[in-house]
Amino acid sequence: MDRFQEMKVFVAVVDNGSFVRAAEALNSSKAAVSRLLADLERRLGARLLNRTTRTLSLTDDGKMFYARCTELLNALEEAESELNTRTGEAAGHLRVTAPVTFGNNLLAPLWGDFLAQHPKVSLDVNLSDRTADLVEEGLDLAVRISRSPHPVFIARKLATTRMVLCASPEYLARHGTPLHPQEIVAHEVVSYTYWSSRDEWEFKRADGVVETVKTRPRMHANSGDTCVAAALKHHGIVMQPDFLLYEALRSGALVRLLPEYEAVELGIYAVYASRRQLPLKLRYMIDFLVESFQAPVWRD
Repeated sequence: MDRFQEMKVFVAVVDNGSFVRAAEALNSSKAAVSRLLADLERRLGARLLNRTTRTLSLTDDGKMFYARCTELLNALEEAESELNTRTGEAAGHLRVTAPVTFGNNLLAPLWGDFLAQHPKVSLDVNLSDRTADLVEEGLDLAVRISRSPHPVFIARKLATTRMVLCASPEYLARHGTPLHPQEIVAHEVVSYTYWSSRDEWEFKRADGVVETVKTRPRMHANSGDTCVAAALKHHGIVMQPDFLLYEALRSGALVRLLPEYEAVELGIYAVYASRRQLPLKLRYMIDFLVESFQAPVWRD
């Protein structure tokens, strides 16, 4: 058995957290993956994984071997990438993470086009609103939405998005329309759990003065889609990014509030770890995303 294949199987099991998901990622069977891991442990004379009916965890030997395997596999992929760079053809596996709502609404329709353009590249897309550690988790690229990118990593801006305060016409008919930021305190609010300032919302006046409002949410949700769905059902005021609201605002299902005040503007970035030589597959992905968001649909 090719030792690199054994390492790939072992790393896949650890990265995916189960034999079943590793088999799916490798386009193999659970039985084959289990057999390869058993053969590897027998050949090494060491137990690499602690197995229970529900969980897998690395032994001390497994942690050491996993670190070495990932180094070797990454080095092999880098070597192949250097050769592919000479031909201009990207190849290899790309691991990408992005926020859930942005990933589902704006990125999901793009992946098929990228794969069609680069038939030798495969993708592993993980959607999570958690800020993943690119290096520790072996990720090639993160799409992040923030006021400023992480200073440790390299970031390329894809677009900007502005937070928009809005509610449904039905809600406003029942509860009235706030004319000043501080009036939001008296309203029902649906708040996004992971918003960095939590329940304090900022608004900038035309003269540059910032108004801070301590809202009293009736509902929290860790999904922007859920917040918008609640607003569409007339359950309160929301502040969400324009990329998520543009269709509802265009149709009139939601109405923008306090347009004379500016809410926070955020950057949408492609973030990646600093490397001496950027792999061709990653370079093409970043260029592809930059081109895809040159004219964002939410700014039509």
